[in-house]
Amino acid sequence: MSAFRRALAAAQPASTDGRRWLFVPYDQLTDAVGPLAKEPAHELGIVLVECPAKAERRPYHRRKLALVLGNLRHFALEQARRGVAVRHVVSDGGYADALQPLMASLGPLRVMDPAERELRAELAPLIARGMLEVVPHEGWLTTERDFAAAGPSEGPWRMDRFYRAVRRRTGVLMDEGKPRGGQFSHDGANRRPWKGEPPAPTPPTFPNDPVKDEVVALVRDRFGDHPGRLDPATLPVTRHDAEALWAWVMDQCMVHFGPYEDAMATGQPRLFHTGISELLNLHRLLPARVVDDVARAELPINSQEGFVRQVLGWREFVRHVHRATDGFRTLSPDAAPNVLDAHRPLPAAYWPGRPSGLACLDEVVGDVWRDGYSHHITRLMVLSNLATLLGVDPRELTDWFWVAYSDAYDWVVEPNVLGMGTFAAGPVMTTKPYVSGAAYLSRMSDYCRSCALHPKKTCPITPMYWAFLHRNAERLADNQRLKLPLASARKRSIEQKAHDVRAADRVAACLAAGERYTPEEA
Repeated sequence: MSAFRRALAAAQPASTDGRRWLFVPYDQLTDAVGPLAKEPAHELGIVLVECPAKAERRPYHRRKLALVLGNLRHFALEQARRGVAVRHVVSDGGYADALQPLMASLGPLRVMDPAERELRAELAPLIARGMLEVVPHEGWLTTERDFAAAGPSEGPWRMDRFYRAVRRRTGVLMDEGKPRGGQFSHDGANRRPWKGEPPAPTPPTFPNDPVKDEVVALVRDRFGDHPGRLDPATLPVTRHDAEALWAWVMDQCMVHFGPYEDAMATGQPRLFHTGISELLNLHRLLPARVVDDVARAELPINSQEGFVRQVLGWREFVRHVHRATDGFRTLSPDAAPNVLDAHRPLPAAYWPGRPSGLACLDEVVGDVWRDGYSHHITRLMVLSNLATLLGVDPRELTDWFWVAYSDAYDWVVEPNVLGMGTFAAGPVMTTKPYVSGAAYLSRMSDYCRSCALHPKKTCPITPMYWAFLHRNAERLADNQRLKLPLASARKRSIEQKAHDVRAADRVAACLAAGERYTPEEA
């Protein structure tokens, strides 16, 4: 018997008769909300399911697999020790396949409304037959009524409008009905590049234990062909680990988070970003708790507001957009909207071991396959920006983010990439494509210092930017936020436009062949 099975058997309550049973999905690992928070532990039982078939569905980063399994098993032990009966099931099929046989002995189950559309669809037949009762998911901070304030029922929706309405309703960072600091957004104060000072904090490490060791061994053995480094020391899997990480964030990150929120730096995939999204999305840390802690702390207002906007604003907003569009299926039956008609395959440079020769891209890709993480500006302005400039199929890029990041689930990754990163969904939730040339990357990062390509002379990213505007001029002609860039693109000479297209095509050809782009080809 494994160490986990022994520990679970030892912790189980003596009697499990007469209990009400709850299915707890992999991303609801909390007893601070829902039935586990409201009902006596000795009256409850929970069903936890490990589904290797889901893990094999996509080539998920090995860190993500270990993170989910490690937290699920430790959550099982935590609940058993407080008197909740635990049924832990490893399913050869799917989640519905695991749950249905249990209902003969346990009766109908309850479940908090799953966050992932993928899981809701799988459980729908059980729900329709009355075998699974859905109760509200109390981990969210906002309601459908809040979302209705962001726009008409079919969009377009705007995060800023949603965020202001939620701030007013909740009173977070509000004083006597007015936003603390005099304005709702302090984004203008949060755009400083990082020059090495103040020193970036060193992320914490977490102790090993027999359960974590088994999970790491299982992932390395069964999913050894999946990409990504798996470093047990960086893996938070217990309730204590989550608390230690959050304490480190409040002590080491939050003071400087705001000013350097948009900064990018070599060897610093976090800088002062918290890195808690992977635990927030499992509910090992609760969104309500972290927002409240930051709002109450003595911190600069731009750091407070920047963090609150990410969690109370953007995170909640994208969840509502995903639900309202049925995972973007109202825009495209196969959840693959593509308003810019981009169809190139994702280059090999996004996978381990195939460098592009563009230091910014290679640095961030290396961060991701090492840590399962990079912060939101590198996701938007390096990974998504370059893919959009290249004309990469947005569904391919979305699926890459889904497997590469430890915090990626359908409700968050699809809006972030299809809706914002690639503008594939058009103006349904953002007002323009977030694209740039080399000047932005040079200003906000130090990547250019180690690159063989000079940002003003031989780097192809600026020509790629102009080429993007050339080929999408008609599609974007009505976009008011791109009026000036499009006008500048039109003013470029015939020779400059030809150079732009040649440079972009050369980059695309090199990366499609898995080759490194070099200055000699510029």
